[in-house]
Amino acid sequence: MRKICVITGSRAEYGLLYGLMKEVDAAADTELQVLVTGMHLSPEFGLTWKQIEADGFSITGKVDMQLSSDSPAKLVKSMAVGMVGFSDALTDLNPDIIVLLGDRFEIFSAASAAMMLKIPIAHIHGGEVTEGVIDESIRHSISKMSHLHFTATEEYRNRVIQMGEQPNSVFNVGAAGIDNIERLDLLNRKAFEESIDFKLISKNLIITFHPVTLEKETAGFQFSQLLDALDKLENTHLIFTQPNADSGGRVIIKMIEEYVVSHPDTSVSFTSMGPLRYLSALQHVDAVIGNSSSGLIEAPSFNIATVNIGDRQRGRIKAESVIDCQPRCDSIMAAIDKLYSKKFQEKLAQIENPYGHAGMAKKVFKILRSYCLSDILKKYFYDLNNKHQV
Repeated sequence: MRKICVITGSRAEYGLLYGLMKEVDAAADTELQVLVTGMHLSPEFGLTWKQIEADGFSITGKVDMQLSSDSPAKLVKSMAVGMVGFSDALTDLNPDIIVLLGDRFEIFSAASAAMMLKIPIAHIHGGEVTEGVIDESIRHSISKMSHLHFTATEEYRNRVIQMGEQPNSVFNVGAAGIDNIERLDLLNRKAFEESIDFKLISKNLIITFHPVTLEKETAGFQFSQLLDALDKLENTHLIFTQPNADSGGRVIIKMIEEYVVSHPDTSVSFTSMGPLRYLSALQHVDAVIGNSSSGLIEAPSFNIATVNIGDRQRGRIKAESVIDCQPRCDSIMAAIDKLYSKKFQEKLAQIENPYGHAGMAKKVFKILRSYCLSDILKKYFYDLNNKHQV
């Protein structure tokens, strides 16, 4: 029986891995191991490991990274603590392969430990570009430590190969988030309102904004510019989701909490909405405002607009429903005006999501359960200039 260890450190990442975890758990010839870490174990971020157990999964191990602060120095220490914890946990579990998704610092710690322990790594969502955040470097580093690669588009697949990975180990399977849209029985408007204890009106927006981690202490100023723009809107209800444990994230969380307290009739915030409520929200709002990847990957499937602020997602493939703007009040206001314009609203009905359709989890699982792992640790650099390589 092949032991497949899935490692998750955040609520959003777990939502993307859920379908694959179900596939592994249900099969007779694979054993699912679940390691939770990062924000899942933090009371400040909602202790979301409890949701994993509520969904029917057995948590095999917990690696506490001690996320007591979001300062760069403390996050480095958290990464070091995580590496020690993953070393112990992975040695005990002895999986045949681990599965990592994305580009967060928690996942970098897991990849580093697994590499030194000679455990094969399967990486989901490699090859992407987000030039404004430190995740860019982490993502590519994890790709180079990994042995199997599952990308969201063909362009991203080609980029991983460009990094020297063998083409027969890189698979374009589509985006993980698209699976959830078709898998979940999304809530109708009334049920959604009841689930968040908040009424929608004619205009509604969901706000998800994260720090741009390659910029120095810009989170507070940029988010204040966004709040200034939102304050100018009339007859609009706002749903805030709080940021991840990135450097500068706590500044944004405090500003969200203060804004909701002063605007209780028009706004609400959540530490974690979970995939069902979040994707249900996308059915009923007019746009995603902020700089989250969900505005680029999931939102286009609902034919709604995305106002993408600043450089956090710079370089990612975008649908025509995405409106880029600068992190300034006037630029954000202009983007919101554009999204509500008749011309843009008519265009939204024709939008196609560049990240494909559902089916990612089944594709990845089929490869994970059958790919030969006997000599996978010895990687050979694929040189694009050498036409004779196989």
